Formats: sequence, C-alpha cells, structure tokens
Amino acid sequence: MRDFKITRKEGEWYHAVVTDSYGKVYDNYFEHAHEANKWIYYIWEKEDWFNSVNSQELLANAIAELARIDEENNIRKII
Repeated sequence: MRDFKITRKEGEWYHAVVTDSYGKVYDNYFEHAHEANKWIYYIWEKEDWFNSVNSQELLANAIAELARIDEENNIRKII
C-alpha cells in the first residue's frame, strides 16, 4: 500500500518517508519540499526495479567503484 509523509521541524530540512506497493519504506531529507515530492514519485516509478535487484550486490559494486576511483586519484585505499 503506497503512502508518504513529509514533515519539517523548525530550522531543519524536510523529512520524507515513503512506502511503496511492496510495503518497503524509504526515508530521506531535502532542503526544499518540492525535492521531497519529486523523490516520492521517483520511488514509486522505480519500485519494481528497487524490489527486483539485490541491494547487497549493488552496495558491493558501489564500494568497489569508489575504491577504484580512489586508487586512480592516489587516495588512500579503503581497507
């Protein structure tokens, strides 16, 4: 069941929480309300993809890519 909530405390950024059709909950922070709104629609548009990929594999690939970029720029290796 899709659902969302955008809240903001005085002096803080907007906090967006969205639930997709699969019941998976995402949250993020934004400086502007329109950015939060746009992100909610993005999550809903991509929910089939998000729920069909292996998130651990995506994370491992992202870390490996960052390590490669650091090595190319002679930055200390990630251990």
